[in-house]
Amino acid sequence: MLETAESTDLWLRRYFPAPQAPHRLVCLPHAGGSASYFLQVSRMLAPGIDVLAAQYPGRQDRRSEPCVATVAELADRLAAVIKPWADRPLSLFGHSMGAVLSFEVAYRLEAEGVEVAKVFASGRRAPGTHRDERVHLRDDNGLIAELKSLAGTDSRVMDDDELLRMALPSIRSDYKAVETYECVPGRKIAADVHALVGDADPKATVEEARRWAEHTTGSFELSVFPGGHFYLDQHVPAVLDAITTAVRG
Repeated sequence: MLETAESTDLWLRRYFPAPQAPHRLVCLPHAGGSASYFLQVSRMLAPGIDVLAAQYPGRQDRRSEPCVATVAELADRLAAVIKPWADRPLSLFGHSMGAVLSFEVAYRLEAEGVEVAKVFASGRRAPGTHRDERVHLRDDNGLIAELKSLAGTDSRVMDDDELLRMALPSIRSDYKAVETYECVPGRKIAADVHALVGDADPKATVEEARRWAEHTTGSFELSVFPGGHFYLDQHVPAVLDAITTAVRG
């Protein structure tokens, strides 16, 4: 398989390469998130699953690049760089905004004849549901308040005002992209969908997560964990066990 500088060095991070693994998992982070959020996932799943994590423009070592303004454009670009990695059974895991992106990337890959085995949609209501959310229109203090309420941003960033202010443009851009996203009515993917959600998530109720079943012609499974929007931080072994079982199954 040809590895390009564009895909490997910019978009996809392979922290613990597992070239002999029979399965590949691409992880897509939440709004304002980065590839390093999945460093532990990569370490814990290797060598049985080859994990790649997406690094969106506008953050960390890509901070000088302009952010991508819409989910559709980001999904287009991600699908293009993920496609060469589909030389073995491929699954996608996305948290929050990443869940929507996983769905849209899977749709684009399938349209090009690439089979996606599983889509793990974490911490996000189904694409066909709608909430009138406008966090991206708040001032900086309002945006920071939202981040603190979800407790998902690295505490080292939240406690460092300079770092936080540097991160706000990419966070705001991501929020705008996902809050203005509208799913094409009736859009479905062939990949199996496994939704995961915290039972106290303010961004997605259990019933909203259950509606992911409406967006696949494959099988559907729902896993509910104790916790809020970042439930997975407290349940890493259980979440990874669910992923491993589903991928290998």
